[in-house]
Amino acid sequence: MSWPRSVLIIGNFLSAAGGSRGVCEELAERLPTLGWRVLTASKRRAKLFRLADMLLTAVKRRREYAVAQVDVFSGPAFLWAEAVVRTLRLLHKPFVLTLHGGNLPSFAARWPGRTRRLLASARAVTAPSRYLQEKLAAYCPHIRVIPNAIELARYAYRERTSARPRLVWVRAFHEVYNPVMAVRVVGALARDYPAVSLAMAGPDKGDGSFQRTQAEVALAGLDGQVRFLGQVSKRDVPGVLSGADIFLNTANADNMPVSVVEALACGLCVVSTNVGGIPYLVRHEQEALLVPPGSVPEMAGAARRLLEQEGCSRSLSQSARTAASAYDSARVVPAWNDLLASLLSPL
Repeated sequence: MSWPRSVLIIGNFLSAAGGSRGVCEELAERLPTLGWRVLTASKRRAKLFRLADMLLTAVKRRREYAVAQVDVFSGPAFLWAEAVVRTLRLLHKPFVLTLHGGNLPSFAARWPGRTRRLLASARAVTAPSRYLQEKLAAYCPHIRVIPNAIELARYAYRERTSARPRLVWVRAFHEVYNPVMAVRVVGALARDYPAVSLAMAGPDKGDGSFQRTQAEVALAGLDGQVRFLGQVSKRDVPGVLSGADIFLNTANADNMPVSVVEALACGLCVVSTNVGGIPYLVRHEQEALLVPPGSVPEMAGAARRLLEQEGCSRSLSQSARTAASAYDSARVVPAWNDLLASLLSPL
């Protein structure tokens, strides 16, 4: 028999294997503080083995959990969610689906029937941003927004009264996050700010983006100004951010990146592309400066404003911490507690 307050969380738990730390990992750590017994799947790095582990865990440990939470991404990972959901329905387990990724709306437009069927099968559907809630309302009108969370106290705040040319980029090296753009921004700034530097932290996703970024650094002669930090553990992210004053987010598609929230929590001045859910997360000229995707001149120009206009950097930095406080786990995790508890009751 399953514990009364027990949940199976299905997602990518890959940080121990060198991958990015998923939001599901943060949730799995926080729920036990509210009395939940948490099971998870999967830590397997190989994709097919990970899917198999998800399905086998759902079946073999069916007596150990009362409800389930399943992450939903676009692309091939959507098929995984469909397979897991089919298994949970056969087991008569109530579940909540959580939507992720800036590409999910375009995927849903290509596969409207599959998207609608999957979302309709859940007892509840959540999204970490109003962006996904609005874009997917046609497929599920009752999406509940529960944002991605951080533990705010871990992030020391420093007001950037006068920004220095110390930049940081924290994402995975993948084409969708356009890391080469960050290097080109540094190249554009280096002519006027020879002391400019950029720290780049994140795992190599294996699509060639990391190698292209390294090549761009060499081509621009920025070897002494761009540092590659590799995969950084969650506990070390605040330290990486604290040494910089300007945070670059160069993504071509995005939803609600935790890395941007972390930068806000530390008081960095955020310069980001205005794609997907970013304008729902930060407001232009208030918590961040937003520019079109792929526009190196505009991103470099925004960074130059922060370096030259003390009032601009101070204003953004002061607003940043307040914006980040809305995503503190102390506020977010109780919402998960309430939702999962509601699934324990029969329809």
